[in-house]
Amino acid sequence: MGSWKELLKAIWHAFTALDVDHRGKVSKSQLKVLSYNLCTVMKIPHDPLTFEEHFKEDDKGPLSNEGYMPYLNRYILDKVQEDFDVLEFYRMCWTLCYKKNIHPHRLIISDADAFKVWCIFNFLSEDKYPLVIVFEEVEYFLRKLMEAMGIGWCEEKFTDYRMQHSAKSCLTVWELIELVGVIYFSNDVDRQILSMSINEVFSELILDILKQGYMMKKGHKRKNWMERWFVLRPTSLTYYVCEDLTEKKGDIVLDQSCCVESLLDKDGKKCLFIIKCLDKSFEISASDKKKKQEWIQAIQTCIQLLRLGLLSPHREARLRRRELRQKQQLDEQHLTERMKNLQAANEAKQRQLEDMRLKMEEAKAKAELEELRRKKKQSDLQDRYRLDLEREKMVRQEMEEQMAQKSSELDQYLQRVRELEDMYHRLQEALEDERQAKQDEEAMRKLQARLLEEEAAKRTELEQIYLKQKRTLTQTEAEKEELMAEQLAKERELQAASQQLDRLEKERQGALEQYQEVSRKLERAANKTKTWKDKVAKHEGLVRLIHVSLCGLHLITNWGPASFTDIELELRKKSWQEKKNQGAPAE
Repeated sequence: MGSWKELLKAIWHAFTALDVDHRGKVSKSQLKVLSYNLCTVMKIPHDPLTFEEHFKEDDKGPLSNEGYMPYLNRYILDKVQEDFDVLEFYRMCWTLCYKKNIHPHRLIISDADAFKVWCIFNFLSEDKYPLVIVFEEVEYFLRKLMEAMGIGWCEEKFTDYRMQHSAKSCLTVWELIELVGVIYFSNDVDRQILSMSINEVFSELILDILKQGYMMKKGHKRKNWMERWFVLRPTSLTYYVCEDLTEKKGDIVLDQSCCVESLLDKDGKKCLFIIKCLDKSFEISASDKKKKQEWIQAIQTCIQLLRLGLLSPHREARLRRRELRQKQQLDEQHLTERMKNLQAANEAKQRQLEDMRLKMEEAKAKAELEELRRKKKQSDLQDRYRLDLEREKMVRQEMEEQMAQKSSELDQYLQRVRELEDMYHRLQEALEDERQAKQDEEAMRKLQARLLEEEAAKRTELEQIYLKQKRTLTQTEAEKEELMAEQLAKERELQAASQQLDRLEKERQGALEQYQEVSRKLERAANKTKTWKDKVAKHEGLVRLIHVSLCGLHLITNWGPASFTDIELELRKKSWQEKKNQGAPAE
């Protein structure tokens, strides 16, 4: 039977398989069924009420692995006996987990071989969770397989695989099964040979079968020789009728008092050896001398381990490998710590050297500073005398420069006065131009007003003539014939009036063009005046602008003051309205 740790590893796989959501917790109903199956396989009396009583105060729902462990230890593992079938226990845990994690159609090994690799993983994996197997144990397992297949170990192939997975230092059970069943032996290995090799390694590591094979055994009663299938385990040598292990014939219990010795050939039997126990002895005949020597050496190894109180060879080898890895890890830690200490000491030395260098540089800097101060003091005295002489020269030069500057400023002032006087004369001319332009504008406005009045009178006269003509047309036809000549005369008069109206319209257009020309002149004069005003404003206020005062309050247009005041505009409006009213009654 495997140790508690190996049983716990198998149960951990089953617990993980039940954790569908990958939250690290499993429902109580599933754990209850798992506990019942574990008790059934391990032949432990199961009381369903103990599970309910143990967890009656825990109402938080699903249980974690740590929450389930106290119940597992107290009610299941503490009651385990030696008489249950470990393989059946392993198969039950395997059945719960393998379908969710592997794809059988990808593997070149059968489900039974995958189960054996799973068991070997549990045996070789580290005793910490989640379960992993380090690459050293993977190498040990692959070496065992290739040795069983009769193939030499290829270091380069395994090294290439490790380089491809250099990011991690271990494998999970499903990665190990994929490595054996898909990657490592997929090309040049026969499946049957691989299956037999896995079975051989499984028999040695899991079933504790150190050696097995056919040999002849001498009976105790009849003294006849019978061929039996012998299976050597660390504490016994069991023999069966055949290699299917279905019909067991007996056990040779090995203990510290047993011994094995070689015998001479007799009774026609060769390659004989004898196993001596306290109560009886067993004579056995191997097939050849090599097999005889292998069996004797294997049995002596088991007896020697029993005398030393040690486990089976492969378990002792596993412990030694783990101890060696732990020792290497400790050595690496010590080496790392020592390197850190050396590095710290080196850094301390470097800091001391740096401090000494800084002190030396500081002393050197102080000496250089003192020398600089002395030289500076001496140079300061020299500079002081030189500066006094230069200051006197500079004062004299400044006085000369001030005199020259004053004379230059006087010249500039006089020049500025002349410029301002010239600018004043130009400004007066611009203002005169502006007054003349405004007078021209007023004359044009008056002319335009007169033309508009004449045009309005002509329009009124034409309207009256049109009305008269319309009244004449309403007369009888007889009067119409008499008046045709008069109508033609009126039409000629109307045509003459129209021509006169067109002439007046042309005169009005000419007056309007003259008015626009005068407006442009006025605008140019205003811009010119504004330019001179801006120039005068820049010259420190020496000349004040003289504004032309206009008589009366005038309207302001887009081109300047209007040609008439508000009172004149009202009078013109009244006159025009009266003329219009006079024309309306006439119609």
